[in-house]
Parts: sequence; C-alpha cells; structure tokens
Amino acid sequence: MAKATRRYMRLIVFFDLPTVTKAEKRAYTVFRRFLLQDGYDMIQWSVYGRMVNGFDDAEKHLKRLSASLPKEGSIRCLQVSEKQFASMKLLVGQRSFQEKTVNAQQILLF
Repeated sequence: MAKATRRYMRLIVFFDLPTVTKAEKRAYTVFRRFLLQDGYDMIQWSVYGRMVNGFDDAEKHLKRLSASLPKEGSIRCLQVSEKQFASMKLLVGQRSFQEKTVNAQQILLF
C-alpha cells in the first residue's frame, strides 16, 4: 500500500460497566484486559483508543471488540481520522507520555 493511500484512523472505545457484584467486577477486568492486549491505550478512565490502518483494519478490530463485549453496561466505539484525533483539544490536565511521543508518522506497520 502506497504511503499516500494509507488512511490512519483511531478507534475510541467509551464504556461504563457495572462493578457492584463480584461477577460484574470480573467482567470489567476481562474486558479491560482484552482492550490492552488488543493494542488499545488508556486515554482516560473508561476511554481507550487505538490506531488502525484504514477501514479494513478498523472493521477487523470492531469485530474483535464485538466478540469480547460483556453482557451488561454501556459500550460505544467512535471511529475518527488521525487528523481529527490530532486536533482534539485538551482542556484540563496534560498529555500522557504515550500521546506525546507516538503519532501516525512514527508507527511501524509490518
């Protein structure tokens, strides 16, 4: 794929899961571990994101995400271009070390 035709995108997952019972806490932990193992980085509490290379890659990760959903709670996924993600305004706080050092031009794809 030529560099000009690559379309880096971000998948952003927002979730609100119940954690009252032991089973709900376990479902939360399993889902969070899935996100981390699948390459998502924590942007803030209950908001995780990952970079994907185009629509096909995004679809693949959405299918993986759908297969790993817990039974209860609210989970949403937003797909944005890398340009839109980079233009996000940080109103309070500071960027994480990961956000400061890695951008689309620095990603190596094998």
